[in-house]
Amino acid sequence: MFFRQFLEPVSSTWTYLLADRATGDAVIIDPVLETVDRDIQNILDLGLTLRWTLETHVHADHITGAAALKDRLGCQTGVSAHAGLDCVDRALVHGDRVTFGGHALTVVETPGHTLCSLSYLTDGPHRMAFTGDALLIRGCGRTDFQNGSASKLYQAIHREIFSLPDDTTVYPGHDYNGRTASTVGEERRLNPRLTKSEADFVALMAGLNLPRPKLIDVAVPANLQCGRV
Repeated sequence: MFFRQFLEPVSSTWTYLLADRATGDAVIIDPVLETVDRDIQNILDLGLTLRWTLETHVHADHITGAAALKDRLGCQTGVSAHAGLDCVDRALVHGDRVTFGGHALTVVETPGHTLCSLSYLTDGPHRMAFTGDALLIRGCGRTDFQNGSASKLYQAIHREIFSLPDDTTVYPGHDYNGRTASTVGEERRLNPRLTKSEADFVALMAGLNLPRPKLIDVAVPANLQCGRV
């Protein structure tokens, strides 16, 4: 399987491009509107056909490039059914599989950062987990808006992600310290938030007092339209 990881530096968002080397069929996870030209150029240069744009959740810190990619490349869009969006081609639920060539991503619901948060898992012996803002490297997403829940996030990560093999590579939605990836084993052992008890984690998240995301009033309405502005 072909794999590339791209950074949007303003919001520190990771975008992931995966493809079947035999067929050229590809999916992209969490594209950002401002970097759509970069993503398209890479797709064209590599001779790939973009089949799917997948979101891990409705983002509050950037506008998705999903609509622009669909308009220019004809791909389909997938977002959690819990987001309730009319603009998607496929409303995804837990256990769904999104295929591209001979490969597939399994949809795993990991709510808590938002109600509609999803993670995506690859098949095969070298499994990758794309966890969006649910599980970050040595951290996790905030839980104080968009129907977030610290308790749900804690339970979802322990149930759906920490139950995976230790060597599963974790690819988060963001990193603010220049780190590209982690593993399930590392995060289960070293994540300073998620190694706490659930009660201590809930108390910690309730006391963060984080500022309101700067772009939330622009990003969320646009993302409820799949990034069409």
